Amino acid sequence: MPENCQFRWFLAASLCQVRLFHVDENSGLESRAPHFQNGLSGGESRTGGLATGSDLDVPTRVGRDGVPCPAKLGLGRRAPVHGSRENLSLSDAGIPVSDHGVPAPLEAAWESIRAGLRRDCGARTFDGWLKPAELGAFDGESGELEIVMPSQFMADWVRNHFGERLALAWRSVLPIVRDVMVTAAADGPRPSPLLILEEIPAAPVAPAERDPAAPNFDPRYRFETFVIGKANEVAATAARTLATADSVAFNPLFIHGGTGRGKTHLLHAIGQTFLERRPGARVVSMSAEKFMVEFIRALKENDTIGFKGRLRSADLLLIDDVQFIAGKDSTQEEFFHTMNEIITAGRRLVITSDRAPQDLDGIAPRILSRLSWGLVADINPADYELRLNIIDVKLGALPGIDMPRGVVEFLARRISSSIRELEGALNRIAAYAMMTGRTIDVPFVEEVLANVLRANQRRISIDEIQTQVAEHYRIRKAEMTSARRAREVARPRQVAMYLSKQLTPKSLPDIGRRFGGRDHTTVIHAVKQIERLRAADSELDADIRLLTRQLEG
Repeated sequence: MPENCQFRWFLAASLCQVRLFHVDENSGLESRAPHFQNGLSGGESRTGGLATGSDLDVPTRVGRDGVPCPAKLGLGRRAPVHGSRENLSLSDAGIPVSDHGVPAPLEAAWESIRAGLRRDCGARTFDGWLKPAELGAFDGESGELEIVMPSQFMADWVRNHFGERLALAWRSVLPIVRDVMVTAAADGPRPSPLLILEEIPAAPVAPAERDPAAPNFDPRYRFETFVIGKANEVAATAARTLATADSVAFNPLFIHGGTGRGKTHLLHAIGQTFLERRPGARVVSMSAEKFMVEFIRALKENDTIGFKGRLRSADLLLIDDVQFIAGKDSTQEEFFHTMNEIITAGRRLVITSDRAPQDLDGIAPRILSRLSWGLVADINPADYELRLNIIDVKLGALPGIDMPRGVVEFLARRISSSIRELEGALNRIAAYAMMTGRTIDVPFVEEVLANVLRANQRRISIDEIQTQVAEHYRIRKAEMTSARRAREVARPRQVAMYLSKQLTPKSLPDIGRRFGGRDHTTVIHAVKQIERLRAADSELDADIRLLTRQLEG
């Protein structure tokens, strides 16, 4: 066989064996194309009726020199290809399949691998995470096998914790599988695997160019999954209105807020809902950084007309993180004219940023003025109640996770930096609980989230505590350090001392000094008194819980 021959591997799959054979696309085969044989030699079957004993010849075509060559063979989903081809179901092609429509060799190997995983990982972890996995498409040419999970969360978890182990297991049981890809199931019924008979083109054909601005929305980010509270109510309502209303009184919509508060979630929800209500509409979604990169590329390639046309013809234009074009004068010039064109034409524009328009340094004043013409909606940090609701919603999507209410409240109090970090903490707790089988309680959470909790620990000062307690009980802050011993003053002062002991690292003498130079024994007495009263007085207990939430949130 000539050294410069181009080789392709083909999969010969039967119920009991998997074989590889070479094909020389230039000069033909060294020998007659092998068969797919259902069963063992001589047509014997040990499979309870699945093997038929008949042979299926590999489809052939005539090569460039007139020598018959096999066609390219792969197992996978229907996809657009170049060249002629024929799609056959596996059973029509004579390849044995299971009751689930999966090629029998893959099904048999999968059952073996599942048994090993259950043995190695334990029934709890296996049943919670790996049992729902299903076989997806298999690419016979690349050797890539798809494992499909019922949700994106489960797919991410299995990929992170078992991806390498799954790949090694498949390679050891069925070497034709060279890589494993864990994905989430798409909405709707999944197509059955196909036997794809495709003629190999003489030269590779470049795939169709994809519009770089074409939207690629995350199906998890919808209005239905966006938890609304006081912190984000205006932004969420405005976003839904812009996506659903036939006409809106504001344009553009400018949403701003810190990292991890839900701006990108709302952008994806707007885009998906807008397209669902207007199937023929054109939506363009990109970050401001991508806008800049594409604009610079258009300048270099003398294609600014094409760039302008793609963006300015959009019925809905979504721009994320506009602060990234600060100081980029030429990009801002193009951005301003794009904004004007979209708004003047009556199309819709949504822009997000991590800060309000007046705080965007390095952005041209005329852009800031244009942004202020529409509706500016901020997303504030999630308060305690909103964080509680977010945890409740996210827990509903986690299979088999039993989290006591006390733990939910602990997380809502301690993780206040961003919604994204709160969701990440929940995922981590769920994963560790599944892997270890331990009960989810506060000590377990403190162990699993030690670094996260440390990073979220806000330094609360005694001065803040005195201010908050004085406002709550409607007394003057000066009473915290006064010598007055009247009950309406002494009790709030004791509460403030108690909270200072609970929420700050200060020593008892330090706390006493901050309360008018009192002795540390006075602080000890106040702490014990409040602890005793909390157990008997539900109203006082509620006051302290509320003050704690306000100070920590």
